[in-house]
Amino acid sequence: MSQNSITMVRIYLTEGDHQLKALLAYLHDVEKVAGVTAFRGIAGFGQSGKMHTSDLLDLSLDMPLVVEFFDEQQKVERVLQHLDNMIEPGHIVSWPANLR
Repeated sequence: MSQNSITMVRIYLTEGDHQLKALLAYLHDVEKVAGVTAFRGIAGFGQSGKMHTSDLLDLSLDMPLVVEFFDEQQKVERVLQHLDNMIEPGHIVSWPANLR
């Protein structure tokens, strides 16, 4: 089985920041990265300590979002340079991985 070295990236957002649509458009239309998945969380908090939760009594529109994407390291580095202007510092994590 062959393996290709890639870089995985995880971006943490909240719905209230209204960044998801622009981010997905950039990753899909401009950079054409190999793969992207967006997840909507049921609870979360970050550096601010503000808890974002969802329950039947409070259908929040400010839920945590996680966007993951992967591609070759060179492309990911180019994308990350652009995202530094778009995403708040401390909200992007990346790591090397193998695509099988």
